[in-house]
Amino acid sequence: MCEKTSKERIVFNWLSDLFKARRKRLRPGAPHIESVAWRNSFSSGPPVDVHSARLYEQSPWVYIAINRIAEAGALAPLKVYRLAGEKRVGIENHPLEQLLGNPNPVTSRFELFEQTLGSLELHGNAYWFLAGDAGGQPREIWALRPDRMTVVPDKQTVVRGYLYAIDGQMIPLDALEVIHFRRWHPSNDYYGLSPVSSARAAVLSDKHMADWNRNTFGVDNGVPAGIVNIQEFVSDTDYERIKREWRNNYGGTARKTAFLRGGSMEWQNIGLSHSDLDFLQGRRAQRDEILNIFGIPVALVSENATEANAKVAERLFIERTLWPKLVRVAQKITGELLPFYGADLIAEYDDIRPTDTEARLAEIRTAYPLLSINEMRAAYFQLPPVPWGDGPVRLHPHNPTKEGRLEADPAAAVIDPAAKSALDELAQWERFALNRLDKPDQTRPFEVQAVPDELAFEVSAGLLFARDRESVKSVFSGAREGLN
Repeated sequence: MCEKTSKERIVFNWLSDLFKARRKRLRPGAPHIESVAWRNSFSSGPPVDVHSARLYEQSPWVYIAINRIAEAGALAPLKVYRLAGEKRVGIENHPLEQLLGNPNPVTSRFELFEQTLGSLELHGNAYWFLAGDAGGQPREIWALRPDRMTVVPDKQTVVRGYLYAIDGQMIPLDALEVIHFRRWHPSNDYYGLSPVSSARAAVLSDKHMADWNRNTFGVDNGVPAGIVNIQEFVSDTDYERIKREWRNNYGGTARKTAFLRGGSMEWQNIGLSHSDLDFLQGRRAQRDEILNIFGIPVALVSENATEANAKVAERLFIERTLWPKLVRVAQKITGELLPFYGADLIAEYDDIRPTDTEARLAEIRTAYPLLSINEMRAAYFQLPPVPWGDGPVRLHPHNPTKEGRLEADPAAAVIDPAAKSALDELAQWERFALNRLDKPDQTRPFEVQAVPDELAFEVSAGLLFARDRESVKSVFSGAREGLN
């Protein structure tokens, strides 16, 4: 007991001396980088499982999961913005957007992001090589294979460079030339962790079950399905006759009921059926586990999913699986690629997450009488301000109320051709809106050409709240009064 107390006191005194000097400011650098670099400097290659690519090629569920993520992510539009205080200002046709549209002579934008997102799911890492011009800006982007890449640590800059191995040839790449996308790895400082590593047991189990199923119906299956047991002794002649009749009648691939002439005999089944092994249920369980590890809702691929379940599954996939992966890629591009084009630039994907329509409509209803037209356009429709949009919607001349109704001008009794054209288009729009009430899944908007912009905006806003035919007719009645 005394010896234990003495050791604890020594450790306590050592820790006290270690932290005796209190720091009054932050350190200029991280003190652990040198030790981490030294520990990883003896690594001869990336910790990439060579079997990951084979599992992708041989496991249908791994293939489906990775392809669903990679192809969906490759379709999402990425845009470049300039920061102006707290606001983001869109930059039309930024040079980076042009580069991503045509990364190199043999790769399209879709292929670049498909390979990038696919490599992150398959290996936990993805790499871009940047080839530049004399001015120092990137002119080509090449996606590199993670299984060929080795990170070279540095005790000051964390990463000194990379080695790209092809057939024994080691090609050195500077850290400035490479963008390394990676997932979080709990036990590695330089490489990401692949979902395939976590799903390995389920993937291999599913593969073995598929192999067993294939071998069951293969020509080399050496386990007999059963035994014909002749209970009474028969002569050699009868024995050969029984075998001959059995093979002639039941030796093919067809499943038939056996009838034999001869002594007393019985059939003894010694094989295991798929039902005995609960085969299909086992494969479904493996499928569900693999898809859940990759973040793919089962309802996206299940043949028994209802339309409602499929829509919920698609929303969950976009919000909780695909969107975080896109944010990871966009922030990496912002931090390591956009600095080539100047400061105060960020890359962001268009927000593809589905919105809750009912909640959005409720928010618009609340803001409708309080915000001006320009505020409504900016907040809910992402539209630029207009000269006629400074007043509240409910007090606008084209949406009169008891308090804000304008007096009709007697001189306006004669309708000019432009107003008549707008009235005709309002009648078409009203029929379109009434027909749409019976088709809630229809999303095609009405194409406005003759109706003034300010009136078209107010009609569109009013239709958001129209739930029945009377409400729709009321919206267009007010619009016609505004024209008159």
